[in-house]
Amino acid sequence: MAITDKIYLKNHRQLCSQLETTVPKGAFKGATLDLLFQGEGLEKLDDATRERVLDFASDFLDCDCGDNPYCGCPERKFVRYLLELRAQGLGPDAIVDVMSDEYLVYAYSGDVLSFLDDAVRTLEAAEGLARVDGADETGAEIRRAKRDLAK
Repeated sequence: MAITDKIYLKNHRQLCSQLETTVPKGAFKGATLDLLFQGEGLEKLDDATRERVLDFASDFLDCDCGDNPYCGCPERKFVRYLLELRAQGLGPDAIVDVMSDEYLVYAYSGDVLSFLDDAVRTLEAAEGLARVDGADETGAEIRRAKRDLAK
């Protein structure tokens, strides 16, 4: 299961109440993406919530794909965001705090830790393949990325 399947809307009940509709709790579920992408009803949200919801939409849903928001770009952008937070030295708890503050979404720290561990293991496998292939430059780049994640 992808990490984006484990990202949830913070204050879900309050959000549904303000929007006067129900949306899935998962931030990357189809109906949630539709609501964010189309922007219908967002004027019903209080100012602080609307600002964070719009930040989420502009940072992760903005792409030129014809299938947007179902093209996979939002999920890839969010994964990149998580990896960048880790590269800045943040641990799973801090990553959850930052995503909650910035976008009103959350995950369980254990899920973030598992995601980061899987990312390191994937990079280790890629590094091994680069070594076998004789791609020294690529191997060094992968090693740096792995070191940033494993801090």
